[in-house]
Amino acid sequence: MEGYLGSYAVLGLVLAAGVLLFVAAFGANRLLRPGRPAEPAGKRISYESGIDPVGGDWAQAQIRYYVYAYLYVLFAVEAVFLFPWAVIFDRPGFGGLSIAEMGIFVAVLALGILYAWRKKILSWT
Repeated sequence: MEGYLGSYAVLGLVLAAGVLLFVAAFGANRLLRPGRPAEPAGKRISYESGIDPVGGDWAQAQIRYYVYAYLYVLFAVEAVFLFPWAVIFDRPGFGGLSIAEMGIFVAVLALGILYAWRKKILSWT
């Protein structure tokens, strides 16, 4: 029981040191920063792709970029699941079963792409 108390004391000291370091860092930041930083007149305006934000419709990013980014992330994550399959595939006794599992997996992915294509989500205009 005595060993546990010693480890709790060390854990408490480490946590106290972490909190103290956190408070010291933020306190030093507050003390050392300028009170009123000098900044150019246009520093706080929105800026995108070199075009000044004039008018109500100045946004350069369109929603179709987000759709493609989402699909990329989705299929990149799904590709991660293919790597363990490639490692297991050559082991004895896993050949037929792993091919069937990956066939189902790739078929579900293909159905997802087919659905997106038929709904015209992948069309650029």
